[in-house]
Amino acid sequence: MSSRSIRQASVLRRSSLALALAIGLGGSGLAVAQSTVGAIFGSATPGQTVTATSASGVTRTVTVDQSGRYTISSLPVGNYTVSLSSGGSTVSTRDNVGIRVGSGTEVSFNNPTNAGAAQDLSGVTVSANTLPSIDVTGVDSRTVITAQQLQKLPLARSADAIAQLAPGVVAGSSDFTSQATGRPLSSFGGAGVSENAYYINGMNVTDPLNGLGGIELPYGSIEQQEVLTGGYGAAYGRSDGGVINQIGKRGTNEWHFGAQILYTPEWARGTPRSTYYGDGYPGGELNGTLYQRRHDDKGWEAVESAYVGGPLIKDKLFMFASVEADRTQDKYTGLNSSAAQQTKRTYKDPKWYAKLDWNITDNHILELTAASTKHEYNGSNYEYNYDDFTRGDYLGQDVPTKTSAKMWIAKYTGYITDDFTVSAQFGKQITNIYQENVNNFPDLIPILGSTNQNPAYTGGAPITNANKVIQYTDPSHQTRGANYRIDLTYKLGDHTITAGIDNQRTQDLNDSTLMAPNAGYAWQYGRQNNPASEIADGEVDAPINYPGGQNGYFVDKYVQYTSASTRVEQRAQYIEDSWQVSDRWLVKIGLRNDQFTNYNPDGDAYITQTRPQWAPRLGFSWDVFGDSSFKVYGNAGRYYLALPTSVALRGASGSYYTKEYYTYTGIDANGYPTGLTPINTYQGAGVPYSANREYGQQPDPKTVTAKNLKAQNQDEYILGFDKVLNDQLNWGMKATYRKLNRIIDDVCDTDVLEGQAIAQGADVSGLRGCYFFNPGNAATFQLPNGTGGYQQVHITNADFGFPQPKRKYYALDTYLEHPFDGKLWGRITYTFSKSYGNSEGQVKSDIGQQDIAATQDWDYPSIMEYGSGRLPNDHRHQIKAYGSWQITPEWNVGGILQMASGSPNSCEGLYGPNQTVPAYNGNYYHWCGGVPSPYGSKGTTDWTHILSLNAEYRPSFADHKLAFNVNVYNVLNEQKATRLNPDYSDGNYKTPLSWETPRYVRFGITYDF
Repeated sequence: MSSRSIRQASVLRRSSLALALAIGLGGSGLAVAQSTVGAIFGSATPGQTVTATSASGVTRTVTVDQSGRYTISSLPVGNYTVSLSSGGSTVSTRDNVGIRVGSGTEVSFNNPTNAGAAQDLSGVTVSANTLPSIDVTGVDSRTVITAQQLQKLPLARSADAIAQLAPGVVAGSSDFTSQATGRPLSSFGGAGVSENAYYINGMNVTDPLNGLGGIELPYGSIEQQEVLTGGYGAAYGRSDGGVINQIGKRGTNEWHFGAQILYTPEWARGTPRSTYYGDGYPGGELNGTLYQRRHDDKGWEAVESAYVGGPLIKDKLFMFASVEADRTQDKYTGLNSSAAQQTKRTYKDPKWYAKLDWNITDNHILELTAASTKHEYNGSNYEYNYDDFTRGDYLGQDVPTKTSAKMWIAKYTGYITDDFTVSAQFGKQITNIYQENVNNFPDLIPILGSTNQNPAYTGGAPITNANKVIQYTDPSHQTRGANYRIDLTYKLGDHTITAGIDNQRTQDLNDSTLMAPNAGYAWQYGRQNNPASEIADGEVDAPINYPGGQNGYFVDKYVQYTSASTRVEQRAQYIEDSWQVSDRWLVKIGLRNDQFTNYNPDGDAYITQTRPQWAPRLGFSWDVFGDSSFKVYGNAGRYYLALPTSVALRGASGSYYTKEYYTYTGIDANGYPTGLTPINTYQGAGVPYSANREYGQQPDPKTVTAKNLKAQNQDEYILGFDKVLNDQLNWGMKATYRKLNRIIDDVCDTDVLEGQAIAQGADVSGLRGCYFFNPGNAATFQLPNGTGGYQQVHITNADFGFPQPKRKYYALDTYLEHPFDGKLWGRITYTFSKSYGNSEGQVKSDIGQQDIAATQDWDYPSIMEYGSGRLPNDHRHQIKAYGSWQITPEWNVGGILQMASGSPNSCEGLYGPNQTVPAYNGNYYHWCGGVPSPYGSKGTTDWTHILSLNAEYRPSFADHKLAFNVNVYNVLNEQKATRLNPDYSDGNYKTPLSWETPRYVRFGITYDF
């Protein structure tokens, strides 16, 4: 970021209008998240002309209006030369004017307070770092990291790692990773990790299956990454978390190429801490014993990349292309058991990116972008002996997987007149999700829940076997997405009006799973703390009534499979007015209408949300002194979120999920139970039982959801300011409040559903196990009446007995920034925030449940008792500092410090003082040892402090084109547990589930020509 002086800024007035007008031009919505362009605006003498020219051949010329203002909008990001002409002669030039995505850069050539007086600036050339540093008309909350900054920061080379530099963005649960890259994800403003949107060059590339992550560019091909944490305009939606928008590099009028090699040796990695069973469960026999030895779980990584870019036809046609190969080899040691394994793992993560830019004329531009991300895994399994910590014989190949994602987009921008701009784009993405169905021990039955085995039969250590493969998946599984949008912008006096459509189709094809072992099931162990408590209230008997169940131990045959191909259609229309009320006040007023339709495998709609879903947006910016040195801004908006394609897999398709319950009197060497006695169910002893009535039947799409189902939506309010303190520092604060208004989840309380249906005279023979509804609201369901019609059943929230859903987030962010002055730049942020309520959103991070909008929470009211408190993504205090120092032309050092208070811990056990199971069998309730345990009330994990450093040497003898780099992540090698198991049982409660990444050192060599 450029450094600007107070003295220069004090004479640059009347800036707000120009950027406000730039906000919409080209249909890109500069103050919104998914923009690919920026603007240059400012003041000069009326009648003069201003020309902006980029190295990629883009040239735009405008005339200064009668008020002494001008705007050049919809400019691709990059550096520009801005020239002022009068009478055909250039009188002033500004070089190296940088444009950031979605923002405006002010370039003024005279004192607008006396705009009518011409100034003779002939031959003057001014460096861009004398320009004002505050974008006085931005009304959103964004962080933009440039390619130059990425080169100097010690980051983990992923989109989410970059995003976590922004205030209010924290690491998500380790149970959730990107479908496309396998990398960890982020939580924005307390929202679930599935509620974010990912973009490349203006195209939505979010995972269509679950909304987990998206396609990413090769790291060295990122020109800028924009991180939106709130407040974006009406042109965009489909996110109530945050937005990650990557802008790729493009060719220029000069040919450039380069290559880089990065290597992280195994010896330069810190040794991971081993995990021991938690000691929170009173009298637990496993307390404090070894859970997983992690000392050997490290390896090496090598990254090779190259790029080339330049003009195919000077000033007209440009290309840029890059490739990246990332290979990692390491080891992973399985959990401590009688059949423990160690796996030698290999990951391959290649990426490529290509872009063509055709300047058809100065007024018509065509852009073509294509990119690919792959994540491939192969492994070899070996026996592992926990007695002496040695690796044994080779057991066979681990299950290979490969996710291959590709996207392309074509975009046209036409500057039809000085006041009218058209933008149109169309793109597609395809992701192949492949798993090779390898099972080296298909005759063995996998063991689940081994920590719940009766220790009287195990000798104190869980007994398992070599088969770890539970399910096969269809190797032809694929997801698809298609985006198309049109944006029109018209400037009318002090108003810039934008309007358009924003449509998207996503598909999930051949998404099937089936049980992998030849037996067709897995053994799953469980335990009732109260042996006299029924396993499923009123449906599965208590274990105490059967041989071997006196202490509450039991086992079940676990069977689960699915098969579906589904799609989701999302359409939206919007209109927005950027109104310059006065020289210092800008108001943005927008309205968006979203429509969502979800289809089942037969192509029938089971969710239809096509009535108007109005999402108003209102923002303002006040240039307090009129000199771009002090801005006060605010924003209010509503954001809607559709359900992804995966929801139909169990919710609207013929899924099968059953258990057969037994007690046992022994366990053999393979972990199989012996001496089995079937436990009685409401359907009979030894009969498959499905708590949610999933027996493979295809549901009628008209009976899957509540008839009055509404889409999830959230309201957000932002108020903040940015101020130039002096010629070296900027300071700002921002307050954010978010309130989740409505969620979608499933309800499975068949007692209430059946009771209300009977009371209202409905036929219950077609009653399903679970239905999608809006928790906290009355719901009307349709049941088949046996004659081809339907009977409506109305159930109030009082009938269900649920609390009102709640997710609230408030935060106060403050920052201090030193813009780049040619040597030094840096930024420090502090965030105080609180995320609380009884629903995280679409996922449930504390237990790692990835059933989008079908979590356990709203299945039964007993699960929600005492369910309100601190939510899993709540980190009250966050401190982030990053920057770099160009010590000499040859030496640069950079660093990142990330500190955060811990996340809340929970305890989930059996229900009530008597520890019963009125809903599901297991520790699903907010009770701990018979005592109420509100959400997040069991303390927090420890503070984390991650310091990372980077040093780069570019020798002068190589003209600074050759660089040697060393990056040290987590210099202090801090390794603290970041999440603890809430399951109140021996071997689970308070056992660490994830850790900080140990220290590693990465070495690099780069050549840029």
